[in-house]
Amino acid sequence: MVSVNLGMLHYVLDHVYGAFMHRTRISTPFFSRGWGGTKLDLLERMIKQLFPEVAGQNWPPSLIQPIWRTVWETKTAVLREGVFRTPCDEQLINALPPESHNARVAFLSPKFLPPQKMACVVHLAGTGDHTFERRLRLGGPLLKENIATMVLESPFYGQRRPLLQRGSKLLCVSDLLLLGRATIEETRSLLHWLDTEEGFGKMGVCGLSMGGVHAAMVGSLHPTPVATLPFLSPHSAVVAFCEGILKHGTAWEALREDLAAKKAAMTLEEVRERMRNVLSLTDVTRFPIPKNPNAVIFVAATDDGYIPKHSVLELQKAWPGSEVRWVTGGHVSSFLLHNGEFRRAIVDGLNRLQWKESPF
Repeated sequence: MVSVNLGMLHYVLDHVYGAFMHRTRISTPFFSRGWGGTKLDLLERMIKQLFPEVAGQNWPPSLIQPIWRTVWETKTAVLREGVFRTPCDEQLINALPPESHNARVAFLSPKFLPPQKMACVVHLAGTGDHTFERRLRLGGPLLKENIATMVLESPFYGQRRPLLQRGSKLLCVSDLLLLGRATIEETRSLLHWLDTEEGFGKMGVCGLSMGGVHAAMVGSLHPTPVATLPFLSPHSAVVAFCEGILKHGTAWEALREDLAAKKAAMTLEEVRERMRNVLSLTDVTRFPIPKNPNAVIFVAATDDGYIPKHSVLELQKAWPGSEVRWVTGGHVSSFLLHNGEFRRAIVDGLNRLQWKESPF
């Protein structure tokens, strides 16, 4: 009885937090500027090219050359920050806000160990994660396991946030697709850099919530096996914006007016159906199965008000060989309390990969 009540408490906590964040007037809603016009058409075309029925889905990642500066170092570890121009093609760069053209990363690594004897995991941002700190705290204790941490600042977030955007509230639906597409490109290029330039023996990608969706996409599309670790993540953004708590923080009326300006008047239900169709492009079950599905570990919460259980299980079903681990709690409480479980999944996922052959 106590566990049932505790589960309900976690679920209610998600809804209380969601109501405060998304239903009050304190906060701007998502997509207050509408769908994004021709940018949305462009993104829909480009994302359809990622699905497995299209030949050449494992296009090689672009080479990047980050410029590094040392933030601090101790006897055993060093933290560097790097900047590089986003490797997206010209069409995507023109669609991105100018503030997002340069990508920023933090790179925390052990000292005095050859990279081929180390692993590195790229940590992707969840909704609202504008800084490096939280993800560096998650990765920091893994230094003693010889696992380095690389943290990517998302497009539209942190120093890459457009001037008119309030916090994490993307202005247009096209921005959500653009954020995802650019994050995939940048992360694949970072993994390629870690592999070919630094020579790391193993690599992985992880993320919480939205970051976990992007991590799953990267793991699916990367040409070599990487540990893929989505935490508290749905199989698609449809779940977050059309089923979960974020539907209360979406500017449905603005989206309806934007559509009505181009077509006949639409009901709110028709607007929601249009949103489902657009966001079905983020359905990870439509992406290719990763090269090593055994190195995919999902960590999900038992009483998540943002992500229903069926969403996590759909991904596991689509990727046979992957594992789901459950932590007790809701979205918010697990985000705060279960870092130990996330770290264990990172270690275990990497252990399921072969060490890369040394070229020497």
